[in-house]
Amino acid sequence: MKIVQPRPGLIFAVCGLAWLASCRPGVRMIPQVAPSMAKENVARTGYSVQVGAFSVLDNARTLARTLSTRGLEACFFLDESGYYKVRFGDFSSKDAAELEARRVLNEALIEDYFIVSPGDYPASKQNQFGEDGLREKLAATAEGFMGVQYSWGGTLADDGFDCSGLARAVYQLNGLSLPRSSADQYEAGTAVSRSQLQRGDLVFFAVSPSRTISHVGIYVGKDAFIHAPGKDRRIRKDSLEELYFQEHFCGGRTYLK
Repeated sequence: MKIVQPRPGLIFAVCGLAWLASCRPGVRMIPQVAPSMAKENVARTGYSVQVGAFSVLDNARTLARTLSTRGLEACFFLDESGYYKVRFGDFSSKDAAELEARRVLNEALIEDYFIVSPGDYPASKQNQFGEDGLREKLAATAEGFMGVQYSWGGTLADDGFDCSGLARAVYQLNGLSLPRSSADQYEAGTAVSRSQLQRGDLVFFAVSPSRTISHVGIYVGKDAFIHAPGKDRRIRKDSLEELYFQEHFCGGRTYLK
């Protein structure tokens, strides 16, 4: 297995994650929070372990599934080198990441590994390409998921995502760790009006009359957002201008301010 050190940006991503949380309706009532009082509680991604350089998608998917069954947060993605790679974990230190990587190596699940440090993520390089550059990378990562099968709960068994899991994956691969549920994601960011949405922000919806947060998507500009729309459907792009989404829109959140 050949290991290729990742380039700074991730252009396309196709992931399977075992730790994706559900976007089930009725999770939590929408808090009426003024923009100036919104909570901001998004941590930076810590150290992770990267393994593999696969030319065949199924090989990367199988490894990600195997790692995830062992309790690791694993995803596979296609980076700009053209190879599928697998990442797992969000460790507080390099030593902790090394320890887990060696354990997996000793189990003969992998042949080699590379430690991704917090400084390797786009979120840690805003001084290099600015906030707009990070937003572009978030949008590009979301676009790379289009066509992946939706799965209620986002289990690897179905190789898919739920809505909040998709948002979490997009941010995690760029160095920001979102909460797992759509309700918690809503509360974690800073409120932003629809007219002020920027690429990479999250947009939230409610399907019930009681207005509980039940759905989330990644805004990619020009009133468009990418989301996992429902069971047995694939991740796709829709417009906030569509009547259904206008009627159920609950607000936007940004995590970069």
